[in-house]
Amino acid sequence: MMSTQLFNFRKHSWPPDEYVSRATLQLLDFDGGAPPEQAWRRRLSSHANILKEFSVTFMEAIRMMHLGIRLWSYVRKEASQGRKAPIDPFTRERCKPSASLGVPLGGMGSGSISRGFRGEFKNWQIIPGSCELSPVMANQFSIFISRNGGNKRYSSVLAPGQHEGIEKFGDQGISSWDWNLSGQHSTYHALFPRAWTIYDGEPDPDLKISCRQISPFIPHDYRESSLPASVFVYTLVNSGRERAKVSLLMTWANSIGGISHQSGGHINEPFIGRDGVSGVLLHHKTANDNPHVTFAIAACETQNVSVTVLPSFGLSGESCVTARDMWGTMVQDGCFDWENFNAGPCMPCLPGETLCAAVSASTWVEPHAKCTIAFALAWSSPKVKFQKGGAYHRRYTKFYGTSERSAVDLVHDALTKYKWWEEEIEKWQSPILKDERLPEWYKFTLFNELYFLVAGGTVWIDGGSIAEENTCQNNSTIIMNKDARIMSTENSSMDLMAEHSAACTGMENADANGVPGSLISQDNSYDVGRFLYLEGVEYVMWCTYDVHFYASYALLYLFPKIELSIQRDFARAVLFEDRRKVKFLASGTWGIRKVKGAVPHDLGMHDPWYEMNAYNIHDTSRWKDLNSKYVLQVYRDFAATGDMSFGRDVWPAVCAAMEYVERFDRDGDGLIENDGFPDQTYDTWTTHGVSAYCGCLWLASLQAAAAMAHHLGDTAFAEKFQIKFLKAKPVFEAKLWNGSYFNYDSGMSRNSRSIQADQLAGQWYTASSGLPSLFDDTKIRSTLQKIYDFNVMKVRGGRIGAVNGMFPNGRVNDHCMQSREIWTGVTYSVAATMLLAGMEHQAFTTAEGIFTAGWSEEGFGYWFQTPEAWTVDGHYRSLVYMRPLAIWAMQWALSPPKAILKAPKFSTDRIYTSPLYARTLDDDGLRKRTSKSRCFPRTVCHCAN
Repeated sequence: MMSTQLFNFRKHSWPPDEYVSRATLQLLDFDGGAPPEQAWRRRLSSHANILKEFSVTFMEAIRMMHLGIRLWSYVRKEASQGRKAPIDPFTRERCKPSASLGVPLGGMGSGSISRGFRGEFKNWQIIPGSCELSPVMANQFSIFISRNGGNKRYSSVLAPGQHEGIEKFGDQGISSWDWNLSGQHSTYHALFPRAWTIYDGEPDPDLKISCRQISPFIPHDYRESSLPASVFVYTLVNSGRERAKVSLLMTWANSIGGISHQSGGHINEPFIGRDGVSGVLLHHKTANDNPHVTFAIAACETQNVSVTVLPSFGLSGESCVTARDMWGTMVQDGCFDWENFNAGPCMPCLPGETLCAAVSASTWVEPHAKCTIAFALAWSSPKVKFQKGGAYHRRYTKFYGTSERSAVDLVHDALTKYKWWEEEIEKWQSPILKDERLPEWYKFTLFNELYFLVAGGTVWIDGGSIAEENTCQNNSTIIMNKDARIMSTENSSMDLMAEHSAACTGMENADANGVPGSLISQDNSYDVGRFLYLEGVEYVMWCTYDVHFYASYALLYLFPKIELSIQRDFARAVLFEDRRKVKFLASGTWGIRKVKGAVPHDLGMHDPWYEMNAYNIHDTSRWKDLNSKYVLQVYRDFAATGDMSFGRDVWPAVCAAMEYVERFDRDGDGLIENDGFPDQTYDTWTTHGVSAYCGCLWLASLQAAAAMAHHLGDTAFAEKFQIKFLKAKPVFEAKLWNGSYFNYDSGMSRNSRSIQADQLAGQWYTASSGLPSLFDDTKIRSTLQKIYDFNVMKVRGGRIGAVNGMFPNGRVNDHCMQSREIWTGVTYSVAATMLLAGMEHQAFTTAEGIFTAGWSEEGFGYWFQTPEAWTVDGHYRSLVYMRPLAIWAMQWALSPPKAILKAPKFSTDRIYTSPLYARTLDDDGLRKRTSKSRCFPRTVCHCAN
């Protein structure tokens, strides 16, 4: 249960001198050694509580019993074929999640390793879709200090000894090392993509140490941000009267997490690189035919720093050199034998053995002097292979080649370029950090929530599959895979889109009406490869689109070319059809995997881009939010980037998506209706008739489609969508507006009167895109105030976020699991909507609840693993989730792109109907449906048994 203190505690500032003495901060204030004023902080002695997972109520379990049985059967079937189900609530991890995470390592899309705030390396995601939570405890930094001719010595692993994961391997294992750090005088400071660990007199009272962790996450830099590398810069200050010999040690196991080190066949070898960069390569032979991985650990030798290595040691007495032996050498000598560099590759280790390596960097630090030592870690895994699909080269191979030995070049460049990385990171972050209008908690939470773009299972590939690159030399080649699915580039979705783009009226002159200003320089190359990121590490589906709707603000703000690339992938997907049969687990019925015209729920799991809709709980071709969300995101991206080429390319898919969803307007009133099952992102929360969530999204998509058609010169479609919008809007208000907010739906149940936190999602996108408001300001502000008063402030005093559903009597809606949950990303999006409506106080108070409950010292411990949801008592559902990236929608609202601010104003209230177009209207003012729309392809890519 949550402590009462949480809701009485309000901390707006985290000054570093409350965690580190001012004197130490001043001593470390050179070469980037001191942490920034705005950062998330934690003492290393803090206990990492085990997190509490949610559970369903008895009545929920009864209602979901049939789904549970079908899901259990599906999970077992997938496991029997060596595959992981995308949603598996039955399998429990060996390592229970705890409140222990910190800033992850590396750039985007090449695998990731998280690093806990106490120093452990954990949550390994080197293989796509697989996450090993357990820390590899042999991976450590340690220090050895000798003063007064060796009469005064200190040695310790630079992590607290009270760590989970330290097992007694006998006298020869890591338990024989000196775990002398209490952590009481050591602190962790995080501002993604950097982190600082300050050791204020531990283990040597007269030595101040800062370890700065830096990864190449640099907005708008599509090269450096793809690199699988991180740097650890140690700043040493000798505050004593005696000179000190200091040796820092980096140890690393040949492992990709879990028990992978026991599979055998792994090899280590030393290397001497350019510019003083030396270290060890650890060649890891992965199991189950996964691509090999090579790690490089290295340090940079300078005039004052000498580097030595121990290429291999083991954790048992059977090893030639044991962990105990290695430690004894460092305690005695502070270095290894330089001849180790000539050792060459070691023999492959046997199954069950753990092969480790060590790099030592040593220096003398004079009294009251300062010194810097830099280490680097990189991993080369050039190929990414999906279980049912092809193999691809990762994005970084475009710059470093496909050799596994490119890890040597990666660590070299990391150690020689990290200062430039930091300069670029500071240029990006500084304007926000210096903005005095913003609460301090918001500044560092804004940056730290970006951890997901590294640790969220991202995959960034350079181009097509390796098989395609080897066999396809021109655009007419036919590609066939083992499932006998045939896809010809003469008939590809992209070609169809281009064909029908050219057919759209007036597009050749569209630039004259384009949106001025851009997030993307029109002079730069659009070759950014293809990008995937998971819905979450527990919900293993790539680019889940209903959730991307919230998270995409971060990508568009920071890496707009990646966002446009994802949108192009979904444009292809809209026009794609896969007729293979799938069983939908909620109903037990069968249907086809992907319907033409329907936006897929996700891009798949085991064969992304080709086998979409890994999600099979409901038939998402009947969902009412996905198509509207696609149109809204496309228009926002089009308006923000001013990219006319993008607009022309995806316009046919927009037309197809709009025409597809029109079929759900069954009574002809202009509004789509829900079908009495959870047919939207709230996939346990049933809706009947017209719903506030889907109806508002539909209204917004009509307006966005009309605006986009106008800018592209497609007058006929602009008029059609304008007319439909004007017809639907008064119907929506008449059916749902109750005088202070919009009802959940137009049904007659008690649930229908619910106050849904997310009811203005369409208005959020409308305002974000520079379009006119869907409703008058009075209704918008009244609705947001109601949400604030009820969904936010009536739940734990506003210190936990916005609950999804509230009854008008002030009680949390317990209709279903999701109605009673707080969704972190939705809370951020509601706050963004409030900012766009000029309600700053309500916005930041609402969002602060997520910080307080998830990130503060008094909260639940969800830092760097923000879940999809938590309950009122703090139990989580689905850790490390995509949707909380929506905090960047708040920054978008505060500082929208110039292209949005300067865009030509478009109004749906004024319509010019051409005489030609007027003759096609029926009596209701709607254009008569023709059998063939010129923007809906007559042919489509098929995928059938």
